[in-house]
Amino acid sequence: MSTDLQTRFRVGGMDCASCASKIDTAVRRMPGVEDVSVSVTAGTMSIRHDQTSDLDAIGKKVRGLGYSVERLAGRQVDNPTSANHGAACCGGHAHDHADGDSHTHSGPAHDHDAHHHDSHEHGKQDRRDRAAAVEGLHGHDHGPSDGPWWKSRKGRATLFAGAALVVAYVIGHLVPSIQLYAFAIAMLVGLVPIARRAFMAALAGTPFSIEMLMTIAAVGALAINATEEAAAVVFLFLVGELLEGVAAGKARDSIKSLAALVPKTALLEEAGKTSEVPAESLEIGSIILVRPGDRISADGVIVSGESAINEAPVTGESVPTQKSAGDSVFAGTVNGDAALRVRVTAAAADNTIARVVKLVEEAQESKAPTERFIDRFSKYYTPGVVVVAALVALVPPLLWGANWDEWIYKGLAILLIGCPCALVISTPAAIAASLSAGARRGLLLKGGAVLEGLGRLTAVALDKTGTLTEGKPKVTDIISFGLSEPETLRLAAALETGSSHPLAIAILERATENQIALPAVSGAKALGGKGVSATVEGQSVFLGSAKAASGLVDIPAADQTVISALNDEGKTVSVLVVDGRLAGAIAMRDEPRADAADGLKALKDAGVRIVMLTGDNARTASAIGKTLGIEVRADLLPEDKQRIVGELKQQGLVVGKVGDGINDAPALAAADVGIAMGGGTDVALETADAAILHGRVGDVARMIDLSKRTMRNIYQNIAISLGLKAIFLVTTIIGVTGLWPAILADTGATVLVTMNALRLLRVAK
Repeated sequence: MSTDLQTRFRVGGMDCASCASKIDTAVRRMPGVEDVSVSVTAGTMSIRHDQTSDLDAIGKKVRGLGYSVERLAGRQVDNPTSANHGAACCGGHAHDHADGDSHTHSGPAHDHDAHHHDSHEHGKQDRRDRAAAVEGLHGHDHGPSDGPWWKSRKGRATLFAGAALVVAYVIGHLVPSIQLYAFAIAMLVGLVPIARRAFMAALAGTPFSIEMLMTIAAVGALAINATEEAAAVVFLFLVGELLEGVAAGKARDSIKSLAALVPKTALLEEAGKTSEVPAESLEIGSIILVRPGDRISADGVIVSGESAINEAPVTGESVPTQKSAGDSVFAGTVNGDAALRVRVTAAAADNTIARVVKLVEEAQESKAPTERFIDRFSKYYTPGVVVVAALVALVPPLLWGANWDEWIYKGLAILLIGCPCALVISTPAAIAASLSAGARRGLLLKGGAVLEGLGRLTAVALDKTGTLTEGKPKVTDIISFGLSEPETLRLAAALETGSSHPLAIAILERATENQIALPAVSGAKALGGKGVSATVEGQSVFLGSAKAASGLVDIPAADQTVISALNDEGKTVSVLVVDGRLAGAIAMRDEPRADAADGLKALKDAGVRIVMLTGDNARTASAIGKTLGIEVRADLLPEDKQRIVGELKQQGLVVGKVGDGINDAPALAAADVGIAMGGGTDVALETADAAILHGRVGDVARMIDLSKRTMRNIYQNIAISLGLKAIFLVTTIIGVTGLWPAILADTGATVLVTMNALRLLRVAK
């Protein structure tokens, strides 16, 4: 059995879905090709193939259709699974595991200066080679699609055809006797490249292409001496194609601008010196300096420094996040008011923004159910239009003796009206715009099918820890049983100094917030499963569970009632005993996220049933559930969560599962749509169907709203494309409109549909 390989190409010059369809049909027929995915908006093509495929021949075939093509991968990538799996590594983002080689010259050779210099130069050359490799992987050269429209091949062809039409008008006015010939030549100037593309597409398996319909209509108009209209229609067709390309380019720019957020250079620290290097050359483990106000050039962990980081480019969160040593930072985010030293944790091809771009481009290449239906419909629709046009042209003259020129003219107009471009682009244009808009707000959706599915959700199951809650305990109550509340916190924090236990960290953070100076501690001793004891300022101090404390001191019934009430609220209570006397208590709980209540309300307002699925104990889960007003299922193992998702589906509900993507993996897979919460981790990006980078509960409702807006946009687009065609079909048959309005009905509808879809990019949600 041959190994599946996946290779990606950058394709230039595509401007509508019929372009993608022609390329798909042609490449799919090539030897060794198993699957093809083409995205007009991303300007990419992915093919799944075996080792017998001739990639050069595939590139030549695409160029023969009139498009530029460039392979994005320097090598093919094994892909033994399915090319449709959103997490599969694409050819353009193969992981290079040879990074370890970069550390071979980290130790200086003290007695061999020349050798050290050679190693340093080798390191710089290695970084340059890696930069070039990454540039190739990302394929930043987008070919003729970039730059001003008049510099593109289509732009020049349109200007040339327009100039020929103007010359023909002048000649026709000055010398009326050769007017027909002048317009015929002007028409051929624009038609020859169109006819060539039509011929190549027919050979490649697409006989009913937009270019073929255009060619038949123009030649037919020439046959009935309507050369002036034929020349004008060809020119208008080229203008329409150009406008479609510009509109498609705007959708493409949304993702390109996201990729452009990552700086091109970085300040690398090596051997005590700082030098500016290409950001693409940074290796895992390198230390970079990030100055105040600079964009961070790589994913990494802060080694030293503390600053507010603006993460809006990645997560959509407008409020800067305070970060210090040990915290993770993302490439493309903006450092605030202090210098940071950052250790690089991901190569340029694998940083958060690169993975977001890759996921969105892959998602744009996958087809939604509606899009697949439209594609199937258009395969029958276009030949049907040709048949209708032929009947309109032939039946009236043959059966009723009508004028041949008049009805051939009407038949040719119907050919142009029937071009399916606007219909075929109606769905992918809207989906591409939504995927791009979502990505810029930290909402990642792996394809059109996921985007459609989100809008149909009727139930959402959410994990508790790290999803509905912060994922770490916080001090909620400080109770005085003898000592004052500040003194209780001071002594408790002193005992917990140096501990990494989550409860200890919560107490220490509260002490820091309250600016409490901690006393020295001696004889600190951890009592397994009970608590911790030490001597503080000459006093014997113990902090631990109420059960352990009751073995050291009698706890009055009234105080025990207070502790029990806190436990009933799902809080963990640590009791403080000082010199054998009950001194106080500190209650802690993993609190709901700040936006959890509003996020759940938004889901309820959308008519979605919500339920919490958690492995935590019933008492704690119920307390959080009561606070948030959500149905609770607790004490669950991963398989229990999967089972409950299945039960909800059996009730006829369309279920979304929201979790952290690790222990929730079975339930995420079982749900109709799995949504991972996380800050750009591999698990968050690759486990589920969708991912929320910022981890806001409210983003689940935003995803659903984006889906519903997208589906409304698609229905509007379909209505525009079919509605205009229906109107012009009737007006053409009754003789009100002709070839000019027919071509405007096609190209105009395509531009209208694309611009309507691009409105989704402007949603400030």
